[in-house]
Amino acid sequence: MRSMETPDNAIEASDEAPAPTGIAAQDWATASADPQYRAAVVDLLGALAYGELAAFERLAEDAKLAPTLGDKAALARMASAEFHHFEQLTDRLTAIDAEPTGAMEPFGKALDDFHRQTAPSDWLEGLVKAYVGDSIASDFYREIAARLDSDTRSLVLSVLDDTGHGNFAVEKVRAAIEAEPRVGGRLALWARRLMGEALSQAQRVVADRDALSTMLVGGVADGFDLAEVGRMFSRITEAHTKRMAALGLAA
Repeated sequence: MRSMETPDNAIEASDEAPAPTGIAAQDWATASADPQYRAAVVDLLGALAYGELAAFERLAEDAKLAPTLGDKAALARMASAEFHHFEQLTDRLTAIDAEPTGAMEPFGKALDDFHRQTAPSDWLEGLVKAYVGDSIASDFYREIAARLDSDTRSLVLSVLDDTGHGNFAVEKVRAAIEAEPRVGGRLALWARRLMGEALSQAQRVVADRDALSTMLVGGVADGFDLAEVGRMFSRITEAHTKRMAALGLAA
């Protein structure tokens, strides 16, 4: 799973957010002295890199379904941006002496299974999948980024930057519903299915990787506990509801 911009920008930082403490206040050189933290970051960057590569491939496939030449060109530009994000992540893995392919491989099956189980049947379903599924992943990674060292946090947030796909999807889906209102019901059901699959996949990925799960529940990155993990998923669900409204669909 990978990231994407949303018009409401999903999870917003509080204006009165406390100053970073613990690992979040450290740079990579300091934080990486903890081998468990280093392993968690390698896992995180590997998962993100595989997600960006999958996003590039999917956007290229979606372009084949695009109804106009302009739409094909727009998706090609977005695919190029995703591949650039992929390169940033693999370059960083190399820089911290982690082999990029090895870092990505543990996440391949879960992500491939998700995409196989949620293969869109048409152009509109593909747009909704990218907007809903990818934005859930983006929210998840942003939550984790708040607890990372400053260098890693900066990189993660930069690869979660908008590629333009969010507004593009909203514009096209809303226009389609306006032209044929009954399309909305089908797409709303599709988006609900994507929400369930995406959250299940995120939970499976974390559960399968000890370093990542420890980061989330508080053993590596400061501040998270089991109750906070529950609140995190509640925030992600709330952001999904806002996105559905932006699409003109009922959550």
